[in-house]
Amino acid sequence: MSNIAGHRSGAVWAVHLSVVFLVLLWSFPTVGLFVSSFRTADQIISSGWWSSLSTQESQRPPVRIAGDEFEEGGAFVIEGTLFELDEVKVSSWGTSSRRPTEFEPGATAELEDGASLSVQVDGSYRLSSPVTLEGQRLPRVFTTASSPPEFTTENYTNMLSSSGTAGGMGKAFLNTFTVTIPATIIPILFAAFAAYALAWMEFPGRLILIAAVVALLVVPLQLALIPLLKFHNAIGIGKGYMGVWLAHTGFGLPLAIYLLRNYMAGLPGDIIENARVDGATEFQIFTKIVLPLSFPALASFAIFQFLWTWNDLLVARVFLIDSSGQTTVMTNFVVELLGTRGGNWEILATAAFVSISVPLAVFFFMQKYLIRGLLAGSVK
Repeated sequence: MSNIAGHRSGAVWAVHLSVVFLVLLWSFPTVGLFVSSFRTADQIISSGWWSSLSTQESQRPPVRIAGDEFEEGGAFVIEGTLFELDEVKVSSWGTSSRRPTEFEPGATAELEDGASLSVQVDGSYRLSSPVTLEGQRLPRVFTTASSPPEFTTENYTNMLSSSGTAGGMGKAFLNTFTVTIPATIIPILFAAFAAYALAWMEFPGRLILIAAVVALLVVPLQLALIPLLKFHNAIGIGKGYMGVWLAHTGFGLPLAIYLLRNYMAGLPGDIIENARVDGATEFQIFTKIVLPLSFPALASFAIFQFLWTWNDLLVARVFLIDSSGQTTVMTNFVVELLGTRGGNWEILATAAFVSISVPLAVFFFMQKYLIRGLLAGSVK
């Protein structure tokens, strides 16, 4: 019965469920990163992104008492508030990290030298002492409080204006485009000519070249980094954009030639033979017939190369040697933020989401070309 028209086999449903599972598996981290990029540092530390729309009760970072001292009834007093938001409500508090929930809101804690401290539900505090508090180390307050959902765009402002590297994220964003666009276009140009020659032109050693291209597909990237860097330094292009462009071109050419050659070889031979009979040159056949028909394959490789180059860190760190940070790309910028701002998770989340936003947009807008290019020639 499973083969009757209108009935789907169990294998088909298994494939569909697997695809849905994989989509959800990769979507949840992306959504979480997007939500976290709009949350404050306290909320990221205290709760997960999935609870960002609900009121949260959590232990907040300790706050040290501060403020201007004034005299009242023979005592020296400092008053203030622990929180900037009025909506935050204290459920318990303490003056020691070992007992952060020792007191209820409104209770008074007795401190050293006859001082006393009280914290109210709204986070306001009053520190009173019989002796002056000037020059003394004031106590810290540990609180457990509930706060409403809070979102902010300051993370993007701080990230884009960050001075951790020259020019901040905006400069790194432009640098990444400067690296990615030429590193995508150049290998396509070379690979298209090479693929046409290997697919439709007869010359000695053609099969050997095809075998060499297939063999280069399995060469590890890390194996060629140091020799290639030494060669680039020897000819003077090892510390700039030219070096990284040529590196990405060299590493991307084998896949590009292999993909385009297989696609072009599957084109109808009658069209090319008729063009030759009509007197068309090989260049005219390539530019006016083969190249337009090969657009799906060209677009597929362009997507692969763009995504790989945009997300690349290793090649950029090896071939863009610039201590001033003028050529820092986004992946390297995020790594530097992780080193200098290891505690500012809201900045890291924002920078990471900005970094993946362009690849996501490219994939969603170009996915139909990707699928057409990958499936082209598979069905006759």
